[in-house]
Amino acid sequence: MPSTKINGIDLYYEVHGTGPALLFAHGGGGNHLSWWQQVPELSRDFRCVTFDHRGFGASRDHADGPGPRAFVEDLRQLLDHLGIAKAALVGQSMGGWTVLGFAAAYPDRVSALVLCDTSAGLDDPEVVREQAAALRDAPRGGLAQVLTRAYAADFPAKDPVRCFLYQQISGLNQHVPANLISTLFGVKHRADALIEHRVPTMLIVGEEDALAPPKVMELMARDIPHARFIQVPGAGHSVYFERPAEFNRLLLGFLRENRIGSSA
Repeated sequence: MPSTKINGIDLYYEVHGTGPALLFAHGGGGNHLSWWQQVPELSRDFRCVTFDHRGFGASRDHADGPGPRAFVEDLRQLLDHLGIAKAALVGQSMGGWTVLGFAAAYPDRVSALVLCDTSAGLDDPEVVREQAAALRDAPRGGLAQVLTRAYAADFPAKDPVRCFLYQQISGLNQHVPANLISTLFGVKHRADALIEHRVPTMLIVGEEDALAPPKVMELMARDIPHARFIQVPGAGHSVYFERPAEFNRLLLGFLRENRIGSSA
């Protein structure tokens, strides 16, 4: 199992393929396995990096550890360990906090940024307010209950096999701290560096996302004027999982348009 000492913990990661670096940061319902529908296709042209955030999958945090407050530094040290000076970053839901925070701190190390179904901790009062309103409507009971809305309402009936797989992957997260959500939403990032450095940015949201609704990400697009904003019909909070062919097409097209990858 590839893991390395990162920021005081053993962080699990995987690398597949060769080419420009493309890193995927999973959401609160996932881990490195979440990207099983992306890595086989994208690793043809890219050096794909997946990992388990601390507290997820095979990456354990310390008792009373920093949790999401350490995500950005964890990512920096992982890229340094892998000798990656610059990477395209893809973050879904919780992973959006990681990649936006990294891009805000180290814009010169980011070749492209893709934020998927996430408010990403963007420090904008309207974004925060709309995100809070969406979460108020979510079921009570912590992360496990919130994750019952991690995909479109009809996904379990329409695709019971992949829905079951999503739940099984999520079930591997045995050590998620109880205060994950409150800690995560206490972490804020600004988009100034993205704008100043013109970091190519794409925002993707499922049209039926109940946790980071399109309205939230439309407000984010207003704050990042050069960003591309895309709604995917028939998808909820996990476009990458529910509509993988569409997600991969959008991602690959965006990277190629920005001359990232061997087929650019």
